Amino acid sequence: MRPILILLFLSTAAFAQKSTGGGATTATPTPAPPPTTTVPATRNLWTCTLPGGSYQVLVSAMLSVSQHEYIVDGAARVTEVNIDTAGQFAVRFYYIEPAVTAGPGGIGAATLGKVQSVLSDAADRSGTDAWKKVVKSYPTTTHARTIEYRVSSKDSLTQIFTSAANSQATGKPDQVNVAN
Repeated sequence: MRPILILLFLSTAAFAQKSTGGGATTATPTPAPPPTTTVPATRNLWTCTLPGGSYQVLVSAMLSVSQHEYIVDGAARVTEVNIDTAGQFAVRFYYIEPAVTAGPGGIGAATLGKVQSVLSDAADRSGTDAWKKVVKSYPTTTHARTIEYRVSSKDSLTQIFTSAANSQATGKPDQVNVAN
């Protein structure tokens, strides 16, 4: 029995020496580093910067780009650029102008233009630029999930439409800056 105890004692001592690293080098497995994920340095964004704010969308999320014109209540002509996206929100850029070419009593477009110019100048002098902002009459003109920007010229709309349509067609980012 004594030889069995000696063997048991020696095997226990050898096992303890091996597991505590007492002189013997055992290979400890090193954890593998986590896999790296590649994130593109830049994302393909279409950006439009206006005096009233800034809008950005992933080019790949642009589903449609459209431009159209319509008359509101026989008084205003609205020219509009819409960008529909894969997200929750659509964006609308628009320009509003009087729809009449001759007013009551033969008032011509030049006269109406002059009146509009005088009103614009008065608003500028008073420090309010509300006439330049998006105009909404809740709930009639409030559209859920629609981002709206009003621009001061048809040329600005053409710039926006051309830039957005090119980005959508080519898949390449672009940036347009509109000054009112």
